[in-house]
Amino acid sequence: MGGINSGRRDQGGKSTTEDCRALDVRHLQRDGLLSAGRSFSVDWTRNGNKVASIQVRAEADRVILDYRHQRNGGEWKPVKYPVRIEWTPCNYGGSRAWFRCPADGCTRRVAKLFLGSSGIFACRHCYQLAYASQRENVDDRATRQANKIRDRLKWEPGILNGHGEKPKGMRWKTYWRLAVEHDALVNISLRWMQQRMKKLEDKLGGFGDDLNLFRKIEV
Repeated sequence: MGGINSGRRDQGGKSTTEDCRALDVRHLQRDGLLSAGRSFSVDWTRNGNKVASIQVRAEADRVILDYRHQRNGGEWKPVKYPVRIEWTPCNYGGSRAWFRCPADGCTRRVAKLFLGSSGIFACRHCYQLAYASQRENVDDRATRQANKIRDRLKWEPGILNGHGEKPKGMRWKTYWRLAVEHDALVNISLRWMQQRMKKLEDKLGGFGDDLNLFRKIEV
């Protein structure tokens, strides 16, 4: 499938799973899309608007991915390849689907594949992706989770923008549950940001005292 080298880097560290579009076999299984002969599209949205889409065809023991990919601002090129599906029994009956990573020399059994700059969906190990939560502070994590809820509710991005309207077709029970969860996350984020700002102010205050003392010594 070609070389693996994922895209954006964050402050010199590894790219994260949040940086890449992901394909989750658990969602496909849950929605009944892995039956042989099924054809469907997988879409990615931002703020309620579709930003990317791929076509998928399910076969007996694999899915065929079909889409176009643009690399480094170049031409859009068609990409089409199979990804093996493996089934394992569950403890309480039934079976669970897994992807086999299609990258050359890998074949890891994983639940999610990520689209990196090489243009194929591969596992996070191949792209050397870290989880975003591994580098987040408490307030960063709360802000990210709150914004994910805002995206689901189709509200304006940014935790300081307040509530939006209930999305059409969403049950009121679901809406209020998400709104309450959102507000709790916002409160956590703001509280921790306030604590961090106070620590920074204390450090800067100490620096000012040291500077004044240095000036007196110079005199």
